[in-house]
Amino acid sequence: MLICQCNMITSKEIEDIVLDLLRADPWQLVVPAKVYKELDRRAKCSGCVPNVVDIIVRVTENYHASQALPPGELVTFQAGLEKLKQQQSGVRRERRSTGHRAA
Repeated sequence: MLICQCNMITSKEIEDIVLDLLRADPWQLVVPAKVYKELDRRAKCSGCVPNVVDIIVRVTENYHASQALPPGELVTFQAGLEKLKQQQSGVRRERRSTGHRAA
């Protein structure tokens, strides 16, 4: 589907660019300016920018959903803290002893 009539850019071209950017760095912020830069073009009338944003959002969500770990492999933050507490329970920490008085 033709997204940008000024530059003759199709939705497939935009999707491919967004996927390439996400493969390079999955957590970068992909914005229309990056997409146009990769295509060596610029937004002339900017009428297509809302459609480009919609494509970026859709492709990014699909990419991250496909890269997500299955629920069984996820470790919750709370479970990780409990595990650390159990490991550190017998270790003497750097602090005053209970019988210590300051003055």
